Amino acid sequence: MPQAKPKDIFKRITSSLTETYPERECVAIAKNYLADRFHIDSIKLAINSPMAIDESLLTHDLRQLANGTPYQHVVGFTIFYGRNFICNQHALIPRPETEELVDLIIKENDIEAPSILDIGTGTGCIPICLKAEIQDADCVGMDISGQALELAKNNAYKNNIDINFRKGDILSEGLPSNQYDIIVSNPPYIPNADRSIMHTNVLDHEPDIALFVEDNDPLVFYRTIAEKALTSLRPKGKLYFEIHENYSSQVLDLMDKLGYADICIKKDLQGKDRMISAQLK
Repeated sequence: MPQAKPKDIFKRITSSLTETYPERECVAIAKNYLADRFHIDSIKLAINSPMAIDESLLTHDLRQLANGTPYQHVVGFTIFYGRNFICNQHALIPRPETEELVDLIIKENDIEAPSILDIGTGTGCIPICLKAEIQDADCVGMDISGQALELAKNNAYKNNIDINFRKGDILSEGLPSNQYDIIVSNPPYIPNADRSIMHTNVLDHEPDIALFVEDNDPLVFYRTIAEKALTSLRPKGKLYFEIHENYSSQVLDLMDKLGYADICIKKDLQGKDRMISAQLK
C-alpha cells in the first residue's frame, strides 16, 4: 500500500473540492475525511509522517465528493448527539438543528417513562437518542418510507437501542387515542419554490419526500399532526416540531387556534426560529 504525507493528502482533498464547496467547507471536509477514513487526527496531521493510504479508496471518494455526493454518504455515517448513525439516500442526513430539538425535549421532559412518537423518523436519530437519554422511555418511530424504516432499524441495532418502528402515512392515517406523552416531528417543510436556492448535493442525494411540500400548503404536515395529536396525546402531553424559519408565526397561530397552551418558539444556534413546542391543555 503506498504511503503519503497527511498534509499532501489534505491539500489534494481541498484542491479537488474547490469547484464544489466554499473554501471553509473544503477544509472542514478534508479534516473530517482524514480522521474518518484514515484515522489521521490533528496531531498526526501536524507531525506529517508518511502513512499508508488506500489510493483506490481515496480516488473513489474524492470523485464522489467532487460530484456533489454528501460527505456523510461517502463515508457512510454521521455523528448525531454523540452517536454514530448510518446514512444513505433513503433518509435525510441528521443535522445539528435536529440535535438541538432532541436536546430541548430531553431537558424539558419531567415525565417518568414517557411514551414518545416520532413522525417522519428517517434515520431514526430522534427516537434512538431520546430512548438512550430518557430513562425507561417507550419510543415509536413512524415513516411512510419502507427503505427509511430499514435504515432506522439498522441504526437502532447499531446503537443497541430498542425502538418500535412502523410504516404509516400521517396525512391519511389516524393515531391511537390517549397514547403518547410526547409527539415530535421534523416533517417536510421546504416549499417547492425553494428548490432553486438549494445546493445540488441535497437535491440530488436526499429524498424529496422528506424535504418538500407544495407551495400552496406549506403547513400541511404541521396542521395534520397538530390536529391528530389533540386526541393522541395524554393530558398535559407535549408536541414538538422542527420548523421552517419563515413559517414560525404561522405554525404558532395554527397551534394556538387548535387550543394548545404554553406555545414557545425556540431559535437555533444560528439565531433562526427552528423549533416550536406546545402542551395539551
